[in-house]
Amino acid sequence: MKITFKFLIVAAILLMGVDSMYAGGGVRNGTGGATQLLIPVGTRGIAMGGANVATATGIEALFWNPAGAAEMNNSATLLFSHMNYIADIGVEYGAVSANFEGFGVISLTIKSLAIGSIDVTTVDQPDGTGQTFTPQMLTAGASYSRQLTDRIAIGLTVNYISESIDQVSTTGFALNAGVMYRDLGDISGLSFGLVLKNLGPQMSYSGPGMLVKASPSGLDRPPSYYSINTAAFDLPSSFELGLGYNPVLDDMNALQVSASFQNNNFSGDVYNVGAEYGYNKMFFVRGGYAMSPKNQDVNYIYGLTAGAGIDYMMGGVDLKVDYAYRAVKYFGGNHIFSVSLGF
Repeated sequence: MKITFKFLIVAAILLMGVDSMYAGGGVRNGTGGATQLLIPVGTRGIAMGGANVATATGIEALFWNPAGAAEMNNSATLLFSHMNYIADIGVEYGAVSANFEGFGVISLTIKSLAIGSIDVTTVDQPDGTGQTFTPQMLTAGASYSRQLTDRIAIGLTVNYISESIDQVSTTGFALNAGVMYRDLGDISGLSFGLVLKNLGPQMSYSGPGMLVKASPSGLDRPPSYYSINTAAFDLPSSFELGLGYNPVLDDMNALQVSASFQNNNFSGDVYNVGAEYGYNKMFFVRGGYAMSPKNQDVNYIYGLTAGAGIDYMMGGVDLKVDYAYRAVKYFGGNHIFSVSLGF
């Protein structure tokens, strides 16, 4: 017990040291890139306000804390989800996890944004040229999760990031690492989690769209194309801590409460709380709230969340259907639907 808890404390100090140089975002708000990494996936977690850093399990945990994927009840699981995001953007997500006994859980994920077509405009034709382009934003990940003991689990995710807008594009890599600890302090049902997200090298855009036709000054030569070198941007990394508690009620009723703290390098700190009530291990109702006190009135547009789900065994297949709603200022709320199949 003493050794394992010391391991958690050391891990927390190391992770906090990596991210402390960016604590709180400050004047860096809105200056990071690859913000598609921040769009959440995992219907249950969204419905609980994003507070389940310490309580997410199975394939649902891959976005919130990859360590939780080690707690998997099936040999293999598939998950598909769709989100109606802001400005008529759709977020499509798919994941597959396989549990290899004695080795751990291997997972693959893919998330893409369906943005639609955008009119091409120029200085001479501000109303459009009649042409369109379609931005592409994709994140593909591979995760490894393992239960070290009956209380401690670890997880690691490597994400490949791809973005293209008309004739410019960029690619990069990001790392997520997390730890979960069950029955903290020998208190049954009390869990602790920490995760570092989106740690990776800077990215920059390039491509034919960066070519500009210009005439060199003072030289007797015709106009030529020159390439603009774009400034590199950092990834939106974050450090998160969470606590969860699952009190013992009875065989028919279950309750889980969660809370988490998120320190972001490009925005203010975020505090999340959430809860889930389950009946007969089949029907679930969820709710949560997210707040960022330093940015609540200006930059932070999220708040209340809610959702429900059904978990039903059908012919040996564990079928889960979940729905979540997230309120959004200035835009319509987000609606998220997901289906998972466990074998």
